[in-house]
Amino acid sequence: QVKLVESGGGSVQNGGSLRLSCVASGYTDRPACMGWFRQAPGNEREGVAAAYNGTTHYADSVKGRFSVSLDAAKNTLYLQMTSLKPEDTAIYSCALERGQCIPYQMVRGLYRPDYWGQGTQVTVSS
Repeated sequence: QVKLVESGGGSVQNGGSLRLSCVASGYTDRPACMGWFRQAPGNEREGVAAAYNGTTHYADSVKGRFSVSLDAAKNTLYLQMTSLKPEDTAIYSCALERGQCIPYQMVRGLYRPDYWGQGTQVTVSS
């Protein structure tokens, strides 16, 4: 059974940094296609970043501030977030899509990932 568990969320001030992690246990296919999504209260879920086989893609709102990386050996997806803004406040969830994927399409929400984590709260105060 595949399970995704996120960690690393928390509360920071405007301009601060956080690093999120997502461990995918029980998944043995290689390479993995994984991404980060976020949902703020009253908003729809949006793609943040995705990674597959050395290729990454970011939402325009986070380019230059966030960095996604995938440790395939550990089946762990990371999201390094810097220069955080209050509008980055949301629940961040990771997702895994079996098989091949195009990170750009994953961020655009064109896939229905097979597995989701429960999410971790990120709060940025002004």
